[in-house]
Amino acid sequence: MNEIFRFKQFEVDQQGCAMRINTDGVLLGAFAALQHGEPKRILDIGTGTGVIALMLAQRNRQAFVDAIDIDEQAFVRSQANFRNGPFAERMNAFHVGVREMEIRCVYDLIVSNPPFFIDSLKNIDNRKTLSRHGSLSFYKSLFEKSAQVLADDGSFVIVWPIDIRNRLIGLRYASGMHNYREIFIQSFPESEPFRVISFFSKGKSSSYFKEIFYIYKERGKYSVKYVELLKDFFLNF
Repeated sequence: MNEIFRFKQFEVDQQGCAMRINTDGVLLGAFAALQHGEPKRILDIGTGTGVIALMLAQRNRQAFVDAIDIDEQAFVRSQANFRNGPFAERMNAFHVGVREMEIRCVYDLIVSNPPFFIDSLKNIDNRKTLSRHGSLSFYKSLFEKSAQVLADDGSFVIVWPIDIRNRLIGLRYASGMHNYREIFIQSFPESEPFRVISFFSKGKSSSYFKEIFYIYKERGKYSVKYVELLKDFFLNF
């Protein structure tokens, strides 16, 4: 199996990573990179291979990007991917979980592709369990810490399944932030959404924008919007 995933401006070595590059991550990275304004400091929570952080560093040429992961091998791999990439002087990886992360600065943009499964059967691979399974307390910590380190005019962007989004929004875990935009991801125009990218900001606002985004216009053919979104990153676009 080829462990190297090549993008137009950087490469990502996935060797030893419990969670490999996937559609959720690259869509989060691409949409978050299109945020209005020019973020000076960016934080990626649960960076894994580091691909989202690298995408954000490519698009935001003036930004410094910090990335954290509780898994030691993910931390080592992301650190190496940052060091071997073209944005090394602006990127740092830290081996720490969101609960233990010290507050040293505020961030204009925070992103997370977090664990997806709550109260479900755990994988026997402990490292995949860390990457894929969450708990209510983890998500509570994720939103609380993000609110603490987010700049007043910054954005926190998360990708998650519909059911988890509904459950946690209902529990008001994001009550310290306002959900101002959501992108519902579908495979095809007629499909049901399988992921949501949710944008949060501090404070209250009456604005809310909902969008539908589909990956394929028909079987085997990417949608125009998907190609446009990822053309600066993928070699085949």
